[in-house]
Amino acid sequence: MSDPIDVAAVRGKADLKAFIDLPYRLYADDPLWVAPLRMDIKDQLNRKKNPWFEHSEAEFFLARRGDRVVGRISAHIDHNFNEFQGNDWGLFGWFECEHDVEAATALFGAAEQWLRERGRDRMVGPFSYTTNDECGVLIDGFEIPPSILEPYTKRYYPEIFEGAGFAKAMDLLMYKMEITDKEKVRPAVYIAADRVDESSYRFKRFSRRTLNADVDRFLDIYNESWEKNWGFVPLTDKEVRHYAKTLLPILDKNWAFVIVANDGDNAGAALTLPDYNQVLKHLNGRLLPFGWLKFLWYRRKIDRVRVFALGVKQRYRTTGLAAKLYIEHLDAAERTGVVGGTMGWILENNRPMNKSAEALGCTVIKRFRLYERELG
Repeated sequence: MSDPIDVAAVRGKADLKAFIDLPYRLYADDPLWVAPLRMDIKDQLNRKKNPWFEHSEAEFFLARRGDRVVGRISAHIDHNFNEFQGNDWGLFGWFECEHDVEAATALFGAAEQWLRERGRDRMVGPFSYTTNDECGVLIDGFEIPPSILEPYTKRYYPEIFEGAGFAKAMDLLMYKMEITDKEKVRPAVYIAADRVDESSYRFKRFSRRTLNADVDRFLDIYNESWEKNWGFVPLTDKEVRHYAKTLLPILDKNWAFVIVANDGDNAGAALTLPDYNQVLKHLNGRLLPFGWLKFLWYRRKIDRVRVFALGVKQRYRTTGLAAKLYIEHLDAAERTGVVGGTMGWILENNRPMNKSAEALGCTVIKRFRLYERELG
């Protein structure tokens, strides 16, 4: 007879280590899973270092059978999100679990109770921590390796979620793009890009020397361009600078840029990341003692990217600037030797962005699902 399930909040360094370690064991035999750097995960979970906690609260739970950790989950409340969206949702995330329905049910129950006690009327996720972070459960595309900052989850998770009474809240789409095949790009994209009056705009690449100003421009564009998206919450100044610091080692000026109008207004931006998962898959989550050497060696072999964020402010969306950003990706590919990558995720109901992806010759290769359960 197996030991009963015990779910308890993370307390102390040993519990935190167990929380972080669990996926490294769960996915140890999965050749497609890419281990994130443990130092990055610790940073995300650190209440003193991660500025997200300045406007949010969270509890982290572990499920055990005897001495064995079999699952984990977070329950969290982002007060900025609730205020911006005008709701009382509770969020959850960081979910990982063995194929153990009893353990998963107990974890969901612990998260639900924590959210109920704080007046939440709905439980939505998984997010780590919001739509600005990794989110969703993979429901289609399990045979394709994940790109940088993209979740990769167990095939049995949808069954576990649905069996626990969760319903679909929203699907997120990931597109495949073959940048070198320009013939797949519809002529309308080139026509729109040619309409841009280049004398009216300045094309500015991110650089280490001007990073703070570049981040300011990106934040302005990001928060305005994405504000009408389902589940969106604006990034704070501290959050975007924290992200920039984390991403600095992998930023490439060929793939990160903003477009500034002559009057100084920030018009559009693209943040595309070299797919460092092609490097991380060789490191097993650690840079020390020899991970740095592998990092330096394998990063020279990166030939794919992920279009992480690309947007144009509403008042510029008929100017052709979005098409100009797309064409710049094709030009950057020629300069750098990149052959393709992914675009997304994109909300399934974001018709303009999905149509744009199709116009570029991209095809949907993955679908992630966010779930919800009422707490009324």
